[in-house]
Amino acid sequence: MVVVDWKMPYKQRVGGSNPSTPTTTKGCLPHEGGRFLFFREMINAMADIEWVWVDLDDTVWNFSANSWDTLGELYYREGLDAYFTSVDDWREKYLECNHSLWSLYNVGKITKEYLQLERFRRVLDEAGYPQNHLLEKARSLDPLYLSILGTKTLLIDGAREMLQYLKDKGYKIGMISNGFYEVQHCKMRSSDIEHFFDVVVLSDDIGVNKPDRRIFDHALKKAGAKAETSVIIGDNPDTDIAGAIAAGWNAIYFNPENKDLPDTIKDACVVSHLKEVRDLL
Repeated sequence: MVVVDWKMPYKQRVGGSNPSTPTTTKGCLPHEGGRFLFFREMINAMADIEWVWVDLDDTVWNFSANSWDTLGELYYREGLDAYFTSVDDWREKYLECNHSLWSLYNVGKITKEYLQLERFRRVLDEAGYPQNHLLEKARSLDPLYLSILGTKTLLIDGAREMLQYLKDKGYKIGMISNGFYEVQHCKMRSSDIEHFFDVVVLSDDIGVNKPDRRIFDHALKKAGAKAETSVIIGDNPDTDIAGAIAAGWNAIYFNPENKDLPDTIKDACVVSHLKEVRDLL
């Protein structure tokens, strides 16, 4: 086993200490204690990949930036400045509430409909929105938010190039997402990436979210694929990566902020930029 220093240039990490030596062996670099380890068995597993599955939000489509813009539009369009100290105050309170609700939704503790209502109702209620109009306003904001969100086009840096590379290399490409049906396809069409995908699997299709194994099994069945020749690329260590590994898939964790990794995904490959996927596949 070779211990590789993360501070080294990527090609040196996988190709040796001499930066002028061309890299001929693809490498998978699992994370442990702030460093990366080189596992021969993972290299072999990647060589057999036929299907590359990607998460949508914040893996290829820049949900964080696009949602931030959308929330700003809602703030001014809907006169929310009367209830919040600033547009950023509104954004931050909504995002905190939305994140907590999604954590419950991902593990099946609340319904989609409850999430869509509560993420606006709670924030408006705490801001002092008139009670006699609170539910009506909360119900109206969610479809408006989703309709604006679906028009946004910003992708994660390197996403389009990665998808084109995978397509050119002959991989089948699948999308697997917990996002809502009514907006996920709009996002892909607006950002002109829908044509890259051979199969799209959404949690809405079967009423089960990642990390539940059933959605991964459903994706394989829909695509006619096998777990051992499938790999997922995702930004969420719990839903995307741990879920895929538990289902017998290979996994590449997209970790642009270089966050510490939980033990549950120690068998995943890690990249900090989507361009590094080319060195693995």
